[in-house]
Formats: sequence, C-alpha cells, structure tokens
Amino acid sequence: MARGASTRLPQPIFHEPIFGEDTATADPTGFLTRHPSDTQLYKQIGDLSKKDVVKIPPSRAADDALFTLAEAYGKHGADVVSAITKAGSILFHSFGDSGASNAGKYPNELRVADQVTLDCSSSAPPNRPAFLFHLGDIVYNFGEARYYYDQFYEPFRNYPAPIFAIPGNHDSFVVPKTKPADYPLVTFQRNFCSPKPVITPEAGSLHRTAMTQPGVYFALDAPFVRIIGLFSNALEDPGVISDEDKKWAAVSDVQLKFLEAQLNKIKSDKYAGAVILATHHPSFSYAPQPQKGGAGGNHGSSAAMMQQIDEICTRVGVYPHAFLAGHAHNYQRYTRIMQFGGAEINVPFLVCGDGGHNVNKLVRPRKGQPAQEPSSGSEVIYLDAGAKTMKVKHLIIAKYDDENYGYLRIYVDKDYLKIGFHQVGAGSLSQSRFDMVTVRLKDHHMVAN
Repeated sequence: MARGASTRLPQPIFHEPIFGEDTATADPTGFLTRHPSDTQLYKQIGDLSKKDVVKIPPSRAADDALFTLAEAYGKHGADVVSAITKAGSILFHSFGDSGASNAGKYPNELRVADQVTLDCSSSAPPNRPAFLFHLGDIVYNFGEARYYYDQFYEPFRNYPAPIFAIPGNHDSFVVPKTKPADYPLVTFQRNFCSPKPVITPEAGSLHRTAMTQPGVYFALDAPFVRIIGLFSNALEDPGVISDEDKKWAAVSDVQLKFLEAQLNKIKSDKYAGAVILATHHPSFSYAPQPQKGGAGGNHGSSAAMMQQIDEICTRVGVYPHAFLAGHAHNYQRYTRIMQFGGAEINVPFLVCGDGGHNVNKLVRPRKGQPAQEPSSGSEVIYLDAGAKTMKVKHLIIAKYDDENYGYLRIYVDKDYLKIGFHQVGAGSLSQSRFDMVTVRLKDHHMVAN
C-alpha cells in the first residue's frame, strides 16, 4: 500500500514493539512523496540557523533513570538480554546524518540502510547487532513530519532491531511561521519518545512502531554498555547543551544535571561496563591551523560543550570510554591523551556523519590555496584549546575517511570496547572495515587490534 492511500493501519494496533517488516521488501525507486527541494528555503534561513536555539523538551524519566534494552524489546526483552549476557558480548550499529534531502541523495541513504540491515540478517548470533543508535539528522531539511516516511521509515523498513536516536540540528531547527504542533521536536518525540509502541502517521503503511525512549536526551542501558545521549540543539555550529551562563537564554541546564546524575549513578553503582557519550555535534572536527592554508570542513568543533562535559566528569570522577558524534559529513577518529583521576587515559572521539546524506572533504580550498589534509597520526591539540579543564597531553587525528559513506559497528564485552568504521559498498563485512579502535575498559587504555 503506497503512502497517501486512503486506508491506513489502525493506531495503535500492536501491544508490543515491531521493528522490521515480516518479509524483506525491495528498495524503493525514489521518494514516494514528490516535493520541491528545500534548497531555496534553506538559503533564506541560513542566518537563523546560526543563532536560533530551541527549548529542551522535558524527559519523562528522572535524571538518574535508565532506559533499558529490555524495555525497548517489550515482552521479548528478557530473552534478548539473557541471550546477549550468555554470549558474553553485545554488538550494535551507530551513525548520523542519514536523511536524504532530495531524490539525488536518496540512493546513498538506501545503500547505508541496506548494508546495516544486511549485517543484521546475515550475521549469526552472537555476532548479530542488537540495535542501531542514530546520532541525529534523521530528516532533512528541517525534521518535517511529511518527510519521515521517505527519509526514515522507508529506508529502514527491514532493519530488524530497535532504532534509538538523539535529534540533530536538522531534526530540531524551527522554520519561521511553523505552527507549534508541527515543530520538528514534536514530530521527533512522537516517533522516538512515545509512551507506547504505536504506529505513527509518519510510518504510513509500514509496521515499525515508535521507539519508547523517555526523551530527546536519555541513558540507554544494555548488557556491557551504557550510552548517555545528549541533545546538542539546533545551531549549525556549535553544539549547545546548556544556557552557557545565559548566552543561550532559551536553553535550560537540565542536561547538565542529567549528565551529572548519570555519572554519579555509574560511580555509586561501581558500574564496570563501557560508558559512551553521544552527541550530534562533535567535540572535535578537523580544521587546519590558519597558517597551513585551506579552510576547515563543513562543520567545526564545539569547545564550550566539551568544556562543560569535562567539568562534570572531573567533579564526579568518571570519564566515558568513548565519544560518538555525527554532524560533519565524513568519518574522523581522534585520540585524546590526558590525565584523569591520577592516571593517564586514552579516549577515542569518533565522528560518523556519513550515514547517507553527504560526504564532505575534511579540508576545502580557500582563496586560491589548495586544501592540505592532515596525515593520520598528526597532532591537532590546537583544536582542544577551548577545553581548559583537563590536562590534555595530546590530541591526535588517528584516522579519517572523507570519501566514503559508512557506519560504526561496535562490540563490547566485559573487558573491551571495540569500535569499527565500515565503508559502504566495499565488499564483505571484513573487507568493508576501514578502521578499528580498541579500548581496555579497566584503565581507559587503547590496545592493538
């Protein structure tokens, strides 16, 4: 049944969550909803996207509450978690910026969605990914409800597992004259923060039910891993998670309180699993030093956001094992070597914003100067200048890919966190892996793969 037909599935129809379709379906040949490009509108509001922030919707959960993988799976949750625990490890996917803003971009989104779906269907337990954690910018250009079917439900129609998400700037920016009922975060919450697993109008004829996470920021607890997702708001740059001493008056400090409560819970529980912090905007995104020539990439770092996170981590005495982000449309991996809690730790910061929307070069030419991209392993501590709280010894751009679409395949057991970046269209699972970083959980040290 095509979208727009007069008959729709009753809502709600299922009492338990539904993920992929019962049988595999073929790729669509293009947008089912034919609509004009948002390009002209996007140019008109470009200036607003540099200064307009949005209010943070309240969460249904307490600051120290956890949303569990078992809850997301419904009545099958206990069995799913038991199988993962028995296997001794968990796998999951992550990437951002999958939305296709026009028909020309659509095939790239489908290629990424199809490859992660194939990974799920072709991998035998215990190597089957248990969920996808989306890093934002699901629907371009501005999170409109009428584009959710084309840009989210249809591409991921066969993905057979839960899809969690934090909003990106394109999922939250409010176009002037938009009615409050149509604000992008209202639509996002209807599809990802539903109190019950219902089929939303945006899903059309498809069966995937809305995700039931408690808010646009939340902590996901799964066997061996805990992911703290923060909403970094609606600006093009930088990421914003608080009012920053009244600089952003519309933004409250609720996420700072939430983050501190979550880290305190990790400390009080003596939690031994992997801790990952996810934001849409990256803490670090490459730009050369001015004297090196060439402009930076399409998005920059978020120094103030990073400093706030560092301050809370220092105050509590808990630091994440890894940071994930999207926004910049390429893959970047940094190693931050620093002193924390009286010891030296190595923390990977990964940007994976090439989930289908676009792939951008790391450096652009400027004023006749050719782009000079860095060598893998280069010192880029100048990008960390705004993060003044930590004793950072080195910030190294360990590896990057600014030519291919891709996704993260993340493995965690009781001892190690392993994050691999896979290029789309590069052959088998082993052939597609371009990069891998392994962190030993007990001491935050990177080890050879």
